[in-house]
Amino acid sequence: MEAQLVLVGRVSIVGGGIQWLVDQDDWRHCVVFARGITPEELGLRMGGVPGSVVSPITDTEAWDMVLDLATDDDDVVRVGARGGWSFAVEYGLGDGGERLADVSRNGVEVVHLNPSVDHPPAMFSYARDGVDVCRFGIGEEVWRWGDQPDLLLPELVAAGVLHPDGEYARPDSESYRDRDRHTLALIETRFGLSLPRDEVENERLPAFIIG
Repeated sequence: MEAQLVLVGRVSIVGGGIQWLVDQDDWRHCVVFARGITPEELGLRMGGVPGSVVSPITDTEAWDMVLDLATDDDDVVRVGARGGWSFAVEYGLGDGGERLADVSRNGVEVVHLNPSVDHPPAMFSYARDGVDVCRFGIGEEVWRWGDQPDLLLPELVAAGVLHPDGEYARPDSESYRDRDRHTLALIETRFGLSLPRDEVENERLPAFIIG
């Protein structure tokens, strides 16, 4: 399929990227992206038990595993790669955000997206080489923290999310999906992220049970 150029504010997005996450009936997947390690290593750094899932599994099978009350498989990750990044899709409690320092050790870059279904807003986190670099809520970008809390401030201003003085710039009447999509667009562009929707939703991917 030919890639399409989508303009969001002053941010240019090519291809599917990550914005489709907000177009699901319910954005329910926490996702970890890592640059500098393989998908298998990403799964292991997230606490995956080697050989715990013998064959690649589908999205539905992963949810069935974590929802099966007869087992103790509370957390599962499915892993893959796209555009120079490995990715891990979390199922269950999704504590990848608490593991970023370890996942990013030895020079690895990590981006974590958490829809925070039970306690909005959705969260963006970026870690590098064992350091929590930048975090903020999507829709609450005025509050940022980490070792470099203003890392994405130029992009947030250029995309019309924040004013140069750091105050919120999006219209009050904007829907939460349009708001979230706008910020995901600039994150997508800044880091070159892409999550293959068809693979995640319909195909089989290698997986690990989190120990």
